[in-house]
Amino acid sequence: MSEARFWDIAEELMARPGVEEGTMMGHRCLRVDGQFAAMHSVRDEGLIVKLSEEQVDELVAEGAGHQFAPAGKVFREWVLIPDADARRWPSLMSQAVGDD
Repeated sequence: MSEARFWDIAEELMARPGVEEGTMMGHRCLRVDGQFAAMHSVRDEGLIVKLSEEQVDELVAEGAGHQFAPAGKVFREWVLIPDADARRWPSLMSQAVGDD
């Protein structure tokens, strides 16, 4: 269910220049000019999105997100937003691809 929501949002964003579907770690993702922007967690946990380190810290501090740390390595500019906070996804994904 949540992956379908991710791709509904992504489809709208792919109308923007440079935004396209790609792969990351062997899974479908959203890219901007070839760079990772967002994907749905392969463990079906929620949205993984690349934002500024400061924004990631804010989301984690307020409890809205979790550090993304595959295999124990923390990615400082990536955050996991759980399915429970899916209402935030459109805004965060839009920021990740560059607001118009």
